[in-house]
Amino acid sequence: MKKHKKVYVYQGFERFWHWNQALLIFLLALTGFEIHSSYTILGFETAVDIHNKAAWGFIILIIFAIFWHFTTGEWKQYIPTTKNLKAQAEFYLLGIFKNAPHPTEKTLISKLNPLQRLVYLGLKILMIPVMVISGLLFMFYRYPHGNEIEIINIDNLEIIALIHTAGAFAVIAFVLVHLYLITTGHTITSNLKAMISGWEDLEETEDENEVADKKENDHETK
Repeated sequence: MKKHKKVYVYQGFERFWHWNQALLIFLLALTGFEIHSSYTILGFETAVDIHNKAAWGFIILIIFAIFWHFTTGEWKQYIPTTKNLKAQAEFYLLGIFKNAPHPTEKTLISKLNPLQRLVYLGLKILMIPVMVISGLLFMFYRYPHGNEIEIINIDNLEIIALIHTAGAFAVIAFVLVHLYLITTGHTITSNLKAMISGWEDLEETEDENEVADKKENDHETK
């Protein structure tokens, strides 16, 4: 029988980053589609103002998150692997609906399964940078900043608008899938509770007991 132990998996900043990122993405999507004239809730000027402020907040959060990932070594969580990749995809497509066992176990040194690693890596090195860069081009080219708009030699931002909008839909698709996958833990709410409290029940493995105990002790002494 597998033994499980309650482990402090998600550190304070990790949870702060996760929930603030979720809030900012929600604000950016809500105001962004209003700016795009999809609906009217806040009014165009208010939507633009909130969108710009949320964008700067998102950029600042990204900077702190990059610093945290590299100083803690958590960037290693996103290193892609082909091990169990096919089994993980089959689990999400079919196995999960047949109550099949999960092909990979979450651990402190491997919080993400092979498919999550690929998706999250793509989000961080492709999707988010594209959204940030295209958004900054809009901000400094279209919105009134005196003569500063002349420093960007772009005749037409239509292609950038299409890229930014496509990126927005991709991020929303990711969020929807993410919300669904939250319910696929040991219980429907276990993943959500873990990201709120930081603690989660993980299967014990001999090579990770020492790491888990060290992180637990470090947390208790703070």
